Amino acid sequence: MTPGNNGASTPEDDDPFGYLYADGQANGAQPPSGGYGYPNSVNRVRPVGTRQYGAPQGQAAPPQQGAYGQPQGAYGQPNAHYAAPETFPGGGGPGAPQQPSGHGGGGGRRGPNTKGLLIGAVAVVAAVVIGIAVAMTSSGTDDDKSGDEAGGDPTPTQSQSTDPSPSASDDDAEKEVDLPSADAKAMRLGGPASLASDVEGAESDGGVYVANLNQPGASVTWTVNGIPEDGLYTLFTTYSAAGEDQSMTLTVNGKEFGSKLNLGNFAQAEDGDFAKGWTKTYAWPTLNKGTNTITLSCTDGDKCDVLLDQFSLKKGQVKN
Repeated sequence: MTPGNNGASTPEDDDPFGYLYADGQANGAQPPSGGYGYPNSVNRVRPVGTRQYGAPQGQAAPPQQGAYGQPQGAYGQPNAHYAAPETFPGGGGPGAPQQPSGHGGGGGRRGPNTKGLLIGAVAVVAAVVIGIAVAMTSSGTDDDKSGDEAGGDPTPTQSQSTDPSPSASDDDAEKEVDLPSADAKAMRLGGPASLASDVEGAESDGGVYVANLNQPGASVTWTVNGIPEDGLYTLFTTYSAAGEDQSMTLTVNGKEFGSKLNLGNFAQAEDGDFAKGWTKTYAWPTLNKGTNTITLSCTDGDKCDVLLDQFSLKKGQVKN
C-alpha cells in the first residue's frame, strides 16, 4: 500500500472531485450517479468535454417548452440556448455558422396586432364624423322648429332667393306719384296772359294751355299744397317753343330763383310751328313743407314767346 493510499473507502475517496484526476480514476473513482432533477442527484463538476446536454446519444431529446406551451426553437430545431457548443455542426467552434434566432414557428413571440389597431382607429374616426353630422342635422331641425313657433317663416338665408328690398329711388318714386301737379286751368294768370286751345298737342285737360306770355308783366302762378317735407324738389314745366330758345323768370315763395328758367327749343320746331314744339324743362328749387307758390313771369330781358301747358313736381334732384 502506497503512502497516501490506504485502500478503498479510505478518506481520500471522500474527495468528490477525485474522478477528475488521473490517480483518482486509477483508484476507481466514479462520478456521482443520478440525473438532473432526480432524487439523490448531486450536481457535480465533470471533466471538460464529457458533459452532454440533452438526452444520451442515440435517443431523441425531449422538446423544450417555449412561449404559450409550444416547443422552443426555430422551425422545429433544438434551441441553441440549450445545446452545448460541441453539438453544433463542425465542432461548434468560433467560426462555425450560427443558427438564426428568428421568431418563426410556435416558439417566438408574436408582434403587436397593428392591423387590429388600425381598424380600431378608423372606427373611432368614423364614429366622431357621424356624431358631428347628427349634431348639425339636429341643430338645423331645431332652428326650423323655433322659426315656426315664432309665428312666421324663418328668416331667409343668403342662399335663398328673396325679392329685393325697395331702394331709395323706389321710395322716391312712390312719393313722386303723390306729389301734386297742375294743368293750365289751375294756374292763376297775371297781366295779358290768357287760356287758349287752338294749337294741338297740349297735355292739359281739354288741350288747354296759357298763351300771350310774350309781353312784360305776363305771368302764371301755381299755389301748390301738400309738400311732405322741406327739401330739394324738381319742378317740371311742359311748354312749346318754336324758332329761338326762350327764358323766363322763376320765383319760388316770393324769392327769385337763382337763374332764368331755360325754355329752349329742344324739339327743333320751325319758327311759328308751335304744334311741333311741345317739350319739357326742369329746375331744382327748395320747397317748404305744406304750401308753396311758384311763379313764372316775363320781365325785362326775358324771351317769353312760349305756350305753357303744365307744372309737376318730383322729390329730389332728377332730370326726368
